[in-house]
Formats: sequence, structure tokens, C-alpha cells
Amino acid sequence: MELFNVYPLVNITPVRALGAKLWDDKGQEYLDFYGGHAVISIGHSHPHYVQRLTEQLQNIGFYSNSVQIPIQTELAHKLGQVSGYEDYALFLCNSGAEANENALKLASFHTGKTRVVAFKGAFHGRTSGAVAATDNPKIVAPFNAGHAVTFVEYDLEAVLAVLHGGDVCAVIVEPIQGVGGIIMPSDEFMRHLALFCWANDVLLIADEVQSGYGRSGKFFAHQHTGIRPDIISVAKGMGNGFPIGGILISPRLQASYGLLGTTFGGNHLACAAALAVLEVVEDENLLAHATELGGYLRTELLAHAGAAEIRGRGLMVGIKYDFPIKEIRDKLLTDHHIFVGNASDPTVLRLLPPLNITKAEVDRFLGALYRLVSPPGPLCEKEEEEPALKK
Repeated sequence: MELFNVYPLVNITPVRALGAKLWDDKGQEYLDFYGGHAVISIGHSHPHYVQRLTEQLQNIGFYSNSVQIPIQTELAHKLGQVSGYEDYALFLCNSGAEANENALKLASFHTGKTRVVAFKGAFHGRTSGAVAATDNPKIVAPFNAGHAVTFVEYDLEAVLAVLHGGDVCAVIVEPIQGVGGIIMPSDEFMRHLALFCWANDVLLIADEVQSGYGRSGKFFAHQHTGIRPDIISVAKGMGNGFPIGGILISPRLQASYGLLGTTFGGNHLACAAALAVLEVVEDENLLAHATELGGYLRTELLAHAGAAEIRGRGLMVGIKYDFPIKEIRDKLLTDHHIFVGNASDPTVLRLLPPLNITKAEVDRFLGALYRLVSPPGPLCEKEEEEPALKK
């Protein structure tokens, strides 16, 4: 049997990782400035993370949700404390797509309505409802296309026009679009959107799968705007590589048996991984670190990257050029051994490094980028003078 071929693969086989570095099967070192698609939040193989998972596995790795699993309650309490949502409830699942699927389902249950409002450029996952709310017709099968979804621009009048139809159960929004190219609706737009949803008996779902868990410098990116969504979906950085996702649910939504369900969601190992992440985020003050290093990175890029626009918050950064970035991305990998990301917009280079990335590692990336897009500057010279930064 062969694998079902779904992704174009680069010819690199990582076999070991630590912090923000990877090593392949030939011993070549790489700098990870993409975090495995925003998944690696506290760095590869963090000692506390490894210890937490090892100890849990030595005791019990899994049993179904038909029994008491105290580590789930421990995770819910810790997540509420660190995120500032102690009055919300937590439902655990296995991925961002599942989180959004359950968020949409819960909104429809609560309101009795069917239509979802999503935004141009959105990406919410590949399961049935989540992919229907994703603005990419290429990945929406006819089976998925039967959902009632309306896509709008970040235009309040357009949103209101759909809400006034009376059949909308939810508006789902990424506080920072990841796949879309690090696109942010304005803070004012987000505040008005929350008010419009409340006034029209529509639930507001904040998809924080990529932008959450400290990536923006606050625990959730929507917290920069002062709003409190009805449902918040999380995954990616939540488990630092272990599959876990979830939704944080407003106290105005009531639970009932059978409303939501999962076999693997909230298993012992997943909860141990998620607790380790929260403990490291707190102990190492990674929200402040993401703010500080993200500010430094943006300042440097604005001054020297020769870009049309620098987007994002914290360590979720998009560098938009006025030409396709594929060659830059490829050369960063092949010539400088640095992983970075792209977006659905071919002119945007996407940066999602671990939240505990160091300034020296940021400078290594900047020096490599400057060598590709502009005349050599101080950081380029610094890179040449510090061969120890390379394997």
C-alpha cells in the first residue's frame, strides 16, 4: 500500500528537533521559523513537555470519556486561568477542524438556525461544516457545499444585510487570518461585529486555531479588541505537536447529554501535553516574550525587508511583497536552511516561529532574508561572523 498523495513534499526528512532547530537524516541543521504550521508553541522537545508526557504515559495513556478523567478538569481550570476565561466551559476534541465543526454545530443547536456567515479568505478546516465555511472552492466537495454559508468582506453593512435575513446561527471569524495571508480585521470592526451578533441572536465564533495560545502577544488575538466571543476554537499550539483541539463555550450556552461527543478528545496524553504548554507559557512569560520579539521583528522588517507591507501581531507575521515569494521561500530553505511559510496569497511570506524563539535566531532569519531581498547590511555581516549559528 502507498500513501494517498495529498501534499507536495520538500526533500527533507527531519529526525530530531530541539527548541527552534531541526536536524535531518543527513545531520543538516535547520532553523524553524514556521513552527510546523503554528503548532510548535513552546519549542520542539521542551524538557518540561517531554517529562509531562513521559510520566503520563507511564501511568495511563488513554481511556474513553465514559469514566472520570481528572486531568481534563485540571486542564480546563488551568486554561481558564491563563486565558482569562474562567467562567467559560471547555469541550475537548482532536484538531482545529473538529473544534470549528463542533462550534458551528453548537451554535445551530443553540439558536435553531442554519446559516453561517464567514469571511473572504477564511480557512476553518477540512471537515464538512468547517470546509464549507472555508473560502476555497477547490477543497469543497459537492457533499460539503450544501451547507448554508454566506461569505462577505470585512464590511459591516454587508454583515448586517445577511444577519437581517433572520436565519443566521453564527458568524465565524479569524481575528488574524493565517492561511489567508495574515489578514486582520480592524479592532473597530471586531467590536461592532460582536455587538451586531448580540443584537441579532447570532453567536460569534472566534477561530483562534492559529492565532491563539499567545501567538499574537495576548493569549487570544481577539483580546486585543476587547470583545468576548460566544465560542472560541483552539488547536495547533495547544498541544505543541500532540493532536488536541477544543472550544471554549460561553456560560449562556447550556450543555446536555449527547449534544457534543468524542472518543479520543481529552485523552490523558493530550491533556498532559496541553497542560505542559500552559505551564511553560506561564513560567517562561511567553506572552510578553512574543510581544517583545514580535515588535523587534516587525521593526527590523519595516526598516530593511523592502516589503510592501508588514502584517500581524506578536509572532504571527506576514511579509507582503509586490511579487511572488516562492523563490525567496525556496532559497531560505535550500541556501540558508530556514523553514518559513507561504499563504493563499502568493506574495505573502508567513512567519510562525516558536514563542520562545531567541533574538539571535530572529537575527539569523533576518540576515538570511536581507541577503535575498536587499544589499547586505549589518545583520548579514553578523551572520557571516557567527558560523556557530550554523551546524
